[in-house]
Amino acid sequence: MSDWPHLAELLVAGTAATPVGLLGAPLGVGSVTPGAYDQAPQLLRATLKRIGRYDVEAGRELATKVADRGNVDLAGLTIEQATAPLTAAVAASAAAHTLTLLVGGNNAITRPAVLGIGGALDEIGLITLDAHFDMRETSGGLSNGNPVRALIEDGLPGANIVQVGLASFANTSAMHEDAIAAGNLVVTISDVRRDGIAQAIARAMDHVAHCDALVVDCDIDVIDRAQMPGAPGARPGGMAVADFFAAVRALASDPRVRVIDLTEWDPSLDPTDLSALTAARWIAECLAGFELR
Repeated sequence: MSDWPHLAELLVAGTAATPVGLLGAPLGVGSVTPGAYDQAPQLLRATLKRIGRYDVEAGRELATKVADRGNVDLAGLTIEQATAPLTAAVAASAAAHTLTLLVGGNNAITRPAVLGIGGALDEIGLITLDAHFDMRETSGGLSNGNPVRALIEDGLPGANIVQVGLASFANTSAMHEDAIAAGNLVVTISDVRRDGIAQAIARAMDHVAHCDALVVDCDIDVIDRAQMPGAPGARPGGMAVADFFAAVRALASDPRVRVIDLTEWDPSLDPTDLSALTAARWIAECLAGFELR
C-alpha cells in the first residue's frame, strides 16, 4: 500500500466478485443543452487517484473493492437506441454486485437504471437529487429532460418517486403540477435550506418505505453552480456541495439501494479541476455509505 491510499487502488477488473460495480454510461446525445457528457466517465476514473480513502470525521478508511465494468458502447446511438444496451448492462451489474455506481453521461441514463434492476415497477423506488423535475413531454422523443415522465409512463407510480432539490426559475408550473398529480414527493431546495438535508432525506425514505429496491439519481446540477461549474443545468442558489455529499452517503447506506447514478457533468465546461474532484468525491461518499450497511 502506498503512503497515500487513494480510491483508484480500490478498482479491480470488471470480472471480479466484489460488492460494488462501476459502470460507465457515456451517453451524450438527446440533451436539452448539448455538451461533452460522454467525457465524464473516463475523467472521473482518472481523478480517483486524487481522492484519499481515510475519512477523518468517521475515523475509518474505505476498503470496499469496486469492479470496474468499463463503459457501455453507446457511440452514435440515440437515447431510444441506447436504452436496451444500457438496461442490459445495468441488469448484468445488478446481478453481480450489491450496488452499482452508474456514471453518465446525461440524465437519460436514469430510466435504464430503473428498468435494469428488474422486478415490478410498483416495487421500485426512485429518489432524485436534481434541480429539475425531468418531466418534459415525451411526445417529441426521449431526452435528458424527461426520464422521470418516461418512467411514470412506463408504470412507475408517483408514490415511489421522491425529487429533492427542485430549484425555482428552472422548471415550469406544468411540470410541477404533473409531478404532484402523479403523487411524487417534491422537496424544494428552499425546503432543504429551511429544514436541513438530514430531514429532507428522512422525508424521502418515509415516502419510499414500501419499496423493495431503490435507485438514486444524482443529477449533479442540483449543486450550486459556483461549486459545480461543469454542470450546464446548475444555477446559483443550488444545493451546498456538503449537503449533496451528506445526502449521497445517507442514501447509499440503505440496503435497498441497488443503483446510484451520477449524471449531467460536462467536463468541457470547467477548465479547473473543481467539477472533477466533486464527481470523484461522489464515489467516496457512495462507498462510505455502503460500508455503513
